[in-house]
Amino acid sequence: MPRALVGGLGTLIVVVYAIGAGRWVSTDAGWYRSLVRPPWQPPDVVFGLIWPYNFVMLVVASWAVAAREQRVEHVVWLVSLALSVVAALTWAYQFYVPHALTTAGFALAAATLLTLPLIVVAFRVSLLLGVALVPYQLWLAVATSLAFGYASRN
Repeated sequence: MPRALVGGLGTLIVVVYAIGAGRWVSTDAGWYRSLVRPPWQPPDVVFGLIWPYNFVMLVVASWAVAAREQRVEHVVWLVSLALSVVAALTWAYQFYVPHALTTAGFALAAATLLTLPLIVVAFRVSLLLGVALVPYQLWLAVATSLAFGYASRN
C-alpha cells in the first residue's frame, strides 16, 4: 500500500474525528453543565490539553506507520483507527444529541478496546511512538469511566 495513501488516510480519519467530535460536543453546552459530574472528572484545562495532543499524535503515528514496509501493519492501523473513530463519534453523538448516556458509555468502551491494536502497531514501529500513544489509550479509558459515571448520576 503506498505510504502517502496510508498517511493521508490516517490524517483524514483524524480530521473527521476532530471535526465530528467538536461539532457534537458543542451542541448543547447548557445541558452538559447541568449534569451531575463524577468526582474523578479532571478539570476542564486537562481536556483542552489532552485532545490536541491525542489528535496530533494520531496523525504523527499514521505517518510513522505509513513509513513502514509492512502492509499488514498498514491495514491493521487504518481499520482499527477508522473503527475506533466511528465508535468515538458514536459516543459524542449519543451523549450530546439524544443524551443516551449509557449507550454513549458503551460506544466509548468500544472505542477504547478498538484502540488496542493501534497501541500494538505503534510499539512495533518504535518504542517511542508506542509510549507517545499510551496517553490516548489511557484517556479513552478515563473517558469511558466518566461516561458511565455520568450515566449513573443523571
